[in-house]
Amino acid sequence: MRADAAATTVRRVESLRKNELSDLVDVLVACVDEGSSLGFHAPLAPETARAWWTRFPRDGVLLLVAERDGRIVGTVQMHAGESANGAHRGEVAKLLVHPDQRRQGIARALLTTLEAEARAAGKTLLHLDTREGDPSNALYAALGYRDAGRIPNWTRDAAGNLSATVFWYKLLD
Repeated sequence: MRADAAATTVRRVESLRKNELSDLVDVLVACVDEGSSLGFHAPLAPETARAWWTRFPRDGVLLLVAERDGRIVGTVQMHAGESANGAHRGEVAKLLVHPDQRRQGIARALLTTLEAEARAAGKTLLHLDTREGDPSNALYAALGYRDAGRIPNWTRDAAGNLSATVFWYKLLD
């Protein structure tokens, strides 16, 4: 059953409250443990996820969360270009939707909001990478991101298997 997209709100997070940190830990652990390639191996210890999230907020990183029924069910980040000649671009990072909440428009809402925030910040180019074969590739293509190519053996899973990564970009108007 598809949930009402209007029931999801997306907002910017400037500082993490305790309940937000707990929700974000739950989302990250659930995504990694179900096989998402996010820089961690399953099983992901909640303490490791908590330590990772406590780095936020950080300069140059926009953090958005999607909420449903008062609980964070998804998140995405935009990392600003760090160099003078890269100030026009942003990297989309850690697009996460809790596995129990997928296929309900949450990732689309997060990316659409991120793109609006990027435009408002003067960004004209977004880029990201994801593991080849991940379902997220279809979402990026549907939202107008272009496949810029692949690098083989980019990422290694917990079993030691290597996978290619796909680099995507989108020019913002």
